[in-house]
Amino acid sequence: MRVTCRHSVAEVVEMNRFLDNVVSRLDTSVATGTRTLAKQLSRRGFLGRLGALLVGMGTLPLLPVARAAESQIPELGDPQSCDYWRYCAFGGNLCSCCGGSMTSCPPGTELSPVTWVGTCQNPVDGKHYLISYNDCCGKTMCGRCGCHRTEGDKPIYYPSKSNNILWCFGTQSHAYHCTVALVLSEANGPG
Repeated sequence: MRVTCRHSVAEVVEMNRFLDNVVSRLDTSVATGTRTLAKQLSRRGFLGRLGALLVGMGTLPLLPVARAAESQIPELGDPQSCDYWRYCAFGGNLCSCCGGSMTSCPPGTELSPVTWVGTCQNPVDGKHYLISYNDCCGKTMCGRCGCHRTEGDKPIYYPSKSNNILWCFGTQSHAYHCTVALVLSEANGPG
């Protein structure tokens, strides 16, 4: 088997010169940038900033992110009524009136992973449950079944328990449509 080369020696030499020039410029740029950075930052300052970044990244799992664990919980009442037991700290429009259900967003909307929470007592078994209220985002506001219950609601300076904030973060659209109520777990006691 015979291999033929389609480039002349002059073309190969010219290509090597071009690549050497590119690598040389890149090397010079990186060396200059590194020296400039080294002049502006001390090792201690760099390590301090790196440490702060790593600690900051470690706190991300502490944000109020949806971690629903729906199970067979005895239910009683109308999920399209503001008086339904899961809605004790609810603020917004019920997705069960807007084409979804109490636990799922309507078609064309996206569940926000960022939530506010409340602790509600189920009248059937008398137990308290931690409820995650997730906004469904991506369409204009539904406008049906608007509810505002503030049992256990906290002021905005305690945002993870406040229903006065639109929670359409982490979604493609920040347009609020409606809200679902997901049971996260059984709580140890009220509020």
